Amino acid sequence: MVMKEWSKNDITKVIENSGNSVIYFYTPLCGTCAVASKMLNVVERLITAISFAKVDLNYMPEMAEQFSIESVPCLIIIKEGKPIEKVYAFQSVPYLYELINGIYD
Repeated sequence: MVMKEWSKNDITKVIENSGNSVIYFYTPLCGTCAVASKMLNVVERLITAISFAKVDLNYMPEMAEQFSIESVPCLIIIKEGKPIEKVYAFQSVPYLYELINGIYD
């Protein structure tokens, strides 16, 4: 699986429907974002019960404001329609797996 690029409407639906999702915010020219993206692709294959999505902040600066995103890469974990975790330091695949899996367990 490859993370789908989401629109503002997709994000709004998850929040309004009290859904669960992991949303990855990035910019294409960010080198750290490229590494983070590869790590998340691995985690997405391991955790199939949750939808993973990505958002290019260049096209949605209002999302940066809505979620108070200070830098990229940034991972927002939404549980039951509420952003409950914000991650800037992706560290490793095992770290991300444990974090995400622990929240939705």
